[in-house]
Amino acid sequence: MRADIDWVRDLCLSFPHATEQVTWGTLTFRISGKIFVVTVLEPAKVWLSFKCSAENFAELTERAGIIPAPYLARAQWVALETRDALSREELATLLRESYDFVFAKLPRKIRETALQKPRPRSKRKPAPRKARKRS
Repeated sequence: MRADIDWVRDLCLSFPHATEQVTWGTLTFRISGKIFVVTVLEPAKVWLSFKCSAENFAELTERAGIIPAPYLARAQWVALETRDALSREELATLLRESYDFVFAKLPRKIRETALQKPRPRSKRKPAPRKARKRS
């Protein structure tokens, strides 16, 4: 089954703290402001780009319908020319890997903050104020 933009959007936004932003006429998915997936909103030569490992980059760019991503190939990004270049299962795995690669490059403090669960607010009543003595 072919992947489409709605499916990619749902998948990418399911990753922890992932956000979307329209930039330069493309839909980008980000973690802490860093892009991990780019997809087009209008017909173009490529419809989806993402970061991958050096090993996957070499293997994927040998397949039909997958090319080094324009302007981003030096950073190990690939671009899909057709929607059926990869199965949904394989694409889902690769998009999660892209998210993980970008997340791992974030500063340690940001990674730790993102991994922490929000603390529940206590339902304690505030302590009553003491009356001031007038002199």
